[in-house]
Amino acid sequence: MMHMTFYWGKNVTILFSSWRTDSWLSYAISLLVCVLFAAFYQYLEDKRLKLKNMDRAKKSPSSTIETPLLIPIIGKRNLGKRFWLGLLFGVNSAIGYLLMLAVMSFNGGVFIAIVLGLVIGFVLFRCDEEEDEDLMSETPCACA
Repeated sequence: MMHMTFYWGKNVTILFSSWRTDSWLSYAISLLVCVLFAAFYQYLEDKRLKLKNMDRAKKSPSSTIETPLLIPIIGKRNLGKRFWLGLLFGVNSAIGYLLMLAVMSFNGGVFIAIVLGLVIGFVLFRCDEEEDEDLMSETPCACA
């Protein structure tokens, strides 16, 4: 039966019925995978935002006035970049939802492991973005 409140213990099912832990070793390995997966989420988010803002850094802010309604939706120059941005967004959103579903196992250790992984990933990959408010507002998931 699925838990509906937080509980502590080594017996947990994470995401799939085949991913069950029944020993302390398998539980510890699963928690390590959760930490790494959450840190990877932050890494991909950092790469996606850097790719998105690559062109903005090349242009000076005072030289162009952005008018979103007048910019072509798909330009020939931007098609490859838009494809990679869309792909990164989709993968990162999927990872964010998987992390949310893992937390919904209601195991306290899994919750702490995922939050710890998000913090570690943020410190390693995204702390330098605090100065740029545009980058911080582009998070597709409440996980970051």
